[in-house]
Amino acid sequence: MKTTTNILTTDLLARIDNVIDRAKRLRESGIEKLNAKKTPAQWSALECIEHLNLYGDFYLPEIEKQLDSASKAPANAVFKSGVIGNYFAGLMQKNKKGKLKKMKAPKDKTPAVSVLTLVTVERFLKQAEKLKQLMTRAALVDLTKTKTAISLTKLIRLRLGDTLRFVVYHMERHLDQAERAVSE
Repeated sequence: MKTTTNILTTDLLARIDNVIDRAKRLRESGIEKLNAKKTPAQWSALECIEHLNLYGDFYLPEIEKQLDSASKAPANAVFKSGVIGNYFAGLMQKNKKGKLKKMKAPKDKTPAVSVLTLVTVERFLKQAEKLKQLMTRAALVDLTKTKTAISLTKLIRLRLGDTLRFVVYHMERHLDQAERAVSE
């Protein structure tokens, strides 16, 4: 994937705004519905959101740390996705047939509590607002040269633009899942 930094960050900011609106609507569903599970193996809506919070606990400080030391990007800077980063970002989106690839969440990113409260949603909304602030800062740096660690291993570092794509697409993916959990 190749695009300008401005186009990428504008798109991701719009997606974050949409995610925030959706999370606010979900919050209105009521605590019983938000904790309901169709089967014990499926996550409730709040578990989906808590999963995102666990990722946010890792990625938000990491993104901020890298932004603090990143070099400024020239006007009309171009972002070029890396092979691994583009792969990870792509895993979060539907394929050409409209299907999502099923994945097992790492144990440290699986919600341990089965009954959660609305604090989970409030925490998510604060993290989403923080991500918006970081995205605004990211629009001014070189998203290709700036690298971030990933939560899976210390051996791989992704381009900041790919990390931002992954985080935002991951939010969309699990909000879809949370909305399905509430509607079932």
